Amino acid sequence: MGKLKVSKNESRKDLIVKAGAALFREKGFGAASMRDLAENIGIEAASLYNHIRSKNEILESICFNVANRFNTHMDEIESGNMTPIEKIETLLRFHIRQMFDNFEEVIVSDREWKHLDEPYLSNFHTQRRNYRKRFASIIEEGIRKGEIKRIDAPTAILTMLHAVNGIESWHRSTAKITATELEDNMVIIIINGLKK
Repeated sequence: MGKLKVSKNESRKDLIVKAGAALFREKGFGAASMRDLAENIGIEAASLYNHIRSKNEILESICFNVANRFNTHMDEIESGNMTPIEKIETLLRFHIRQMFDNFEEVIVSDREWKHLDEPYLSNFHTQRRNYRKRFASIIEEGIRKGEIKRIDAPTAILTMLHAVNGIESWHRSTAKITATELEDNMVIIIINGLKK
């Protein structure tokens, strides 16, 4: 076991959080241990505690890093000068790209957030709920403006987000189309399904 080696652009904590996301996705938060994490990184388990308090702190970092990225992007979209359908397409592409670029963190934040301790659990749950409401309000605006079919907005959000989560199977596939082709195909199918 050696020292924790980091690149110029990341801190030791960043490296631990990234490795934690990979471990939590593979084993699940409950089954993963700090000893597993230390072995994956190549250091003694006791050395981890020089950089991070607990397994829960790693989960907090993962979940809130993801939430901050999504909320910041939503802020930009809501303040932008786009039609509702353009906003939805931009949000959808962002979700898809996050599944390519930050796959493990996004999956862990989506599946393991219920293991957060209070007050983080309530905070994260509220952020998830508010994000979906904001997304749904864009669909409802599109319906009012006659751009989008008269559909139930929460059902549309549920369908879109589950479709995006399905990208996990693309990561496992051996005979797969490119990330760009997958993104474009998903956008065509979903956006054309919404358009009036």
